[in-house]
Amino acid sequence: MKDSELRTRAKSLALQVIAACDEVDTKKGRGVLVNQIIRSATSIGANIHEANYAASRADFVNKLHIALKECAETEYWIEMLVGAKAMDANQADKLMFECGIIRRMLVKSLNTAKNPPR
Repeated sequence: MKDSELRTRAKSLALQVIAACDEVDTKKGRGVLVNQIIRSATSIGANIHEANYAASRADFVNKLHIALKECAETEYWIEMLVGAKAMDANQADKLMFECGIIRRMLVKSLNTAKNPPR
């Protein structure tokens, strides 16, 4: 199956977050932050992928809502890593920018799914 731009971006974001977390010194008590951001970032794409196999329109919408929530959570963990001085601000800005694109794509997809064109 060919990946959509949304799925491709979500997968890319997850891999970027994983790579960024490889650079975080987890010996300074930041392991919890690293675990949380990896979980939320990878969950975005996983829920988008699951939405493709939804049993109903309501199930599809629910999966995209979860992906949207995980995107917002990922943004929060990026802020926390920057606040803890565990992530470079420039790297964080790039990740936040990508989260913003994914978030807007998810909102647009949700609006279309809830109100399909006639």
